Amino acid sequence: MNNGGFNRPLLINTKMKFHALALKNWKNFAQVEVSIPDRLFLVGPNASGKSNLLDAFRFLRDLASTGGGFQEAVARRGGVTAIRCLAARRQPAIEIRVDLKANDGNEWSYEIAFNQDPQRRPHLKKERVLHGGQILLERPNEEDQADPARLTQTYLEQVNVNRDFREIAAFFASIRYLHIVPQLVREPDRSVGRINDPFGGDFLEQLAKTSEKTRKARLRRIQEALRVAVPQLQEIELWRDVRGIPHLRGKYEHWRPQGAWQTEEQFSDGTLRLMGLLWVAMDKDGPLLLEEPELSLHPEIVRVLPQMLARAVHRTGRQIFLSTHSPDLLRDEGIGLDEVLLLLPGKEGTAVKTAAALEDVCHLLEGGLSLADAVIPKTKPEQATQLAVFGE
Repeated sequence: MNNGGFNRPLLINTKMKFHALALKNWKNFAQVEVSIPDRLFLVGPNASGKSNLLDAFRFLRDLASTGGGFQEAVARRGGVTAIRCLAARRQPAIEIRVDLKANDGNEWSYEIAFNQDPQRRPHLKKERVLHGGQILLERPNEEDQADPARLTQTYLEQVNVNRDFREIAAFFASIRYLHIVPQLVREPDRSVGRINDPFGGDFLEQLAKTSEKTRKARLRRIQEALRVAVPQLQEIELWRDVRGIPHLRGKYEHWRPQGAWQTEEQFSDGTLRLMGLLWVAMDKDGPLLLEEPELSLHPEIVRVLPQMLARAVHRTGRQIFLSTHSPDLLRDEGIGLDEVLLLLPGKEGTAVKTAAALEDVCHLLEGGLSLADAVIPKTKPEQATQLAVFGE
């Protein structure tokens, strides 16, 4: 693929937010359209599509990011046939549309539809950009008709042609996904060559590359928070070994007067996950995507996560979208019904509805039940108890 026109989008000062998302034939979803608030909690059974809905945002990020682009974004997901919804009929196009609002009041819309050509390469069927209701881009255009090979690239990823909507490209590139795998953090050698690894393989490198002033300020705030979650932890710092590889180490209260230091190799899964969550929550740029942030954390900590994220939204102005199976997380009374998306799998793909749109959920809440008690039962497998006899 010719990447001559590809470059990282220039930084744009205008802030944007997602306002709506529409999917067609995308993974679990034959057809879905939802409004997007500042916080979004995705709830549903296993394999209902929570991760795949978040991946629609990641796909947009891959389109606009350095080392990405249309062909690479599709290849990372196994190709067009792996992306296309199993409920789709024949070989229909896969479509994503997002409506955006900027802090200056301007409204934008970006739409992409794609399939594959006879050589099984991803091939654009549509690329459309609207600004204030006016069409800035409509593809295929005359140039595409004259040279169909052009439809193997989006205009979004090409800095020489995306000037009129570069704000969108910069916004997509700012999307951040994090789902820390503690074992990757414990083995720093695995981070070599990784950049913005969503599973934390380069987490320590990210800390090391942050300016010393910012890093120390953030670690100081994380240290204060961790003293609540990990009472024996007194101090944390970043240091490099003789090979220059960065490590985290923490000083724990100990029977010795000076305490004892441990590196990330000895940190618990919960400590590493919480550190990663606290670190990324302090970023100010772009929407944040989180996969089951409750993993490995004590229920009392999980219960305050929504409040912590709400403060992060208020402080930074960014949006935060997360998937969860946790009743403890959903017991927070500050979560609005329009902030919860319930994923309901069926033979024709997964349907997506807000908790506010489900009458029985609203009735249960009026009867005094918590949001968790009203929603979580809708996500449990009907025959889960049969797993108890496994191995007999």
